[in-house]
Amino acid sequence: MKIPFLFTPLVLFLLFSLAQGLNPKCDAQDHGSTLQVFHVFSPCSPFRPSKPMSWEESVLQLQAKDQARMQYLSSLVARKSVVPIASGRQIIQSPTYIVKAKIGTPAQTLLMAMDTSNDAAWVPCTGCVGCTSTPFAPAKSTTFRYLGCGAPQCKQVPNPTCSGRACAFNLTYGSSTVAAKLVRDTLTLATDPVPSYTFGCIQKATGSSVPPQGLLGLGRGPLSLLAQSQNLYQSTFSYCLPSFKALNFTGSLRLGPVAQPKRIKFTPLLKNPRRSSLYYVNLVAIRVGRRIVDIPPAALAFNPTTGAGTIFDSGTVFTRLVEPAYTAVRNEFRRRVGRNIPVTSLGGFDTCYTVPIVTPTITFMFSGMNVTLPPDNILIHSTAGSITCLAMAAAPDNVNSVLNVIANMQQQNHRVLYDVPNSRLGVARELCT
Repeated sequence: MKIPFLFTPLVLFLLFSLAQGLNPKCDAQDHGSTLQVFHVFSPCSPFRPSKPMSWEESVLQLQAKDQARMQYLSSLVARKSVVPIASGRQIIQSPTYIVKAKIGTPAQTLLMAMDTSNDAAWVPCTGCVGCTSTPFAPAKSTTFRYLGCGAPQCKQVPNPTCSGRACAFNLTYGSSTVAAKLVRDTLTLATDPVPSYTFGCIQKATGSSVPPQGLLGLGRGPLSLLAQSQNLYQSTFSYCLPSFKALNFTGSLRLGPVAQPKRIKFTPLLKNPRRSSLYYVNLVAIRVGRRIVDIPPAALAFNPTTGAGTIFDSGTVFTRLVEPAYTAVRNEFRRRVGRNIPVTSLGGFDTCYTVPIVTPTITFMFSGMNVTLPPDNILIHSTAGSITCLAMAAAPDNVNSVLNVIANMQQQNHRVLYDVPNSRLGVARELCT
């Protein structure tokens, strides 16, 4: 298979000075069943930081967000399956990748965070108290409808109540509380209309974790995009996430089986009845350079009862491994780089260097599929190049996580294909910009 050209290592400063001088096609129209994917720091995103951050600030901020994301994912596997309309404090608060969607008739364009570990969709609506982004205006849509309390979907949201005859719900997470109504309207993705799409219409949000934008759930639950567009997209989608440093910050979300890559290797998707939405795969080993590192089998084993195992997640930035697995990978990485080269740390990254290094490859070995990461997906570099860190970590100390999470930095510049009908996930190298 032809391997695309590799970029130099990732620059987490995100090149704000360059981005501010660019004029990407923010108003470009999506075509067919393919949507542009923007990084949240893209010039096209209203959610980018208002002031440029130093490299250290950006790294520490991303790490803090990842920690909250890991807490959320760990809470999912620790309890019985629930289908939340608005959950995941971190993806609500700070999405990593966003797409444009249109809701209503005539269509209103909104930005929505794509999240493979959530099921349902929600958007802030007109009159929302505490919402900060441009809301959806139900009164301007001729196809908008409230869902009644007797609707089966009303049983799939947290804490459902009856507001008049409309199904409503309240959700508390972190320091925030969200009140919403369950509604339906036409959702248009690229040029594909999905009539009578069920989603949450946020009426009130309080606290410091106020959701700034909508959410598009790409999980496998009954309120997800896959379930509600089964006839159109046949529960199949893929994405290619752009590198943080890509000048126009655009990738793509491709919906449906048409135009998906033919030359791609697959690994089976595993089912966890306790959390059916998550995309579990069987990670059997990790290779650093030419050596398969010694990891206790229990650290990688899939266990539906405890929720242990490995998932692909679009909302976590840096891959997190359970402690025994990460320690083994880190130690072999350090050995390959050189025992005599001093190691320092930065925030949650414990393997950083202040001198140039030769990067060993890291290969995730799944059942039926190996994914070898290029340097761009392994290292983060400071803007001046003075610090280089291994861009992986163990689960935070305060998170009792049994999950290994293959995160979006390690997925960048790969086409990741979710083929749910055939219960498989595929990965192929692709330049996403």
